[in-house]
Amino acid sequence: MNIQFLGGAREVGRSAILVNDSLLLDYGMLTGNPPQFPVGDANPDAVVVSHGHLDHVGILPSLLSGDDRPPIHWTPPTRELAHLLARDTLKLHGGSYDCPFTEADLKRLRQVSVPHGYCETFEAAGHEITFFDAGHIPGSAHVLVDDGETTLLYTADFHTGNQRLLSGTTARPDADVVICESTYSDVEHDERKQVEERFAESVKTTLWEGGTVVVPAFAIGRTQEMLLVCEAHDIDCYVDGMGKEVTRMLRRNTDFVRDEDALKRAVSNARFVTGKNGQRKRIARKNTVIVTTSGMLSGGPAMTYIPEIRANPVNKITMTGYQVEGTPGRELLDSGRGEIDGRVMPVSAQVESYDFSAHADRDGLFDFLESYRDATVFVNHGDRCEAFAKELREDGFDARSPELGELVAQV
Repeated sequence: MNIQFLGGAREVGRSAILVNDSLLLDYGMLTGNPPQFPVGDANPDAVVVSHGHLDHVGILPSLLSGDDRPPIHWTPPTRELAHLLARDTLKLHGGSYDCPFTEADLKRLRQVSVPHGYCETFEAAGHEITFFDAGHIPGSAHVLVDDGETTLLYTADFHTGNQRLLSGTTARPDADVVICESTYSDVEHDERKQVEERFAESVKTTLWEGGTVVVPAFAIGRTQEMLLVCEAHDIDCYVDGMGKEVTRMLRRNTDFVRDEDALKRAVSNARFVTGKNGQRKRIARKNTVIVTTSGMLSGGPAMTYIPEIRANPVNKITMTGYQVEGTPGRELLDSGRGEIDGRVMPVSAQVESYDFSAHADRDGLFDFLESYRDATVFVNHGDRCEAFAKELREDGFDARSPELGELVAQV
């Protein structure tokens, strides 16, 4: 088996792995100005997609811009999320040279889409493929690839702990080679129950004091998790942004969530914002909780809510996910100021951060990899891939971290 790392090697973003020059695993983008795309010229016979996050599906439609139409294999939620993200990318960058695909390319995605459930083996580009629940976001999958000689497990993004929305992964299929993510290889998450309780207590305190709480959350997975947390702790809330559409999609794909009834209750507990900025400003003046995109304050309805609540020290902004260096969310956490919608403004409202991560932490990664001590391990998707691979070798693993563009032959 030959494996080429076209993206996601020693970095987080633009995941893309080419197997035997014919099977492409993921095809994402690294957001930024300008965005970065996978290296090389991928011309696969088939594509298999692990899950619906921008760094794994961001430029899939560009594969369909020529005469070739490779089939794209994924779970039903991943298919829907890929379309949603691609439409959003076109809306933001459609008139820009940065966007590598067109509306016509996007329409072709439906024509080549081949959905699959978990644990059902199928054929793609001469390989046998099986999806296993990765516990990351709804529809996320470990991808098992068998070319008849070597079995490869591409973990993609995964979580070993339970969330309210999803159960942690328990899948450990046999494999000769493992490509393992390492996003949180130097982090140990606090127990989820404790994080929830701290969050709920903080929010209820602000509401009791008459304040407003804005909860920036990623649209996919995190928004729904926060709605479930709010309902479980008797906190009424509004929900706004792309998370509304993702939530509705999940109500149509309940086989891919942990508890259909709990999600139904959470949706009933939340009020969906249907208006524009006028309604948002009125809601921001209420004594309430608002779960809204974007998770790093880089756009979305948060650009309306934050300026409305920022001046009152009773109000609160509760970040619910990792804030990448250089984003407005990170700047706000570090300095108390943030560039919101092009304006740098001081924020007197309280700013807090809670770790609701959907990735395995250091202990989770080691626990998962314990089943693969006899396999060759390639570490990717992280800011410290080389360091983590070295730590694995010191623990007895055959592990290393390929470089961007590297071709690993005959594994």
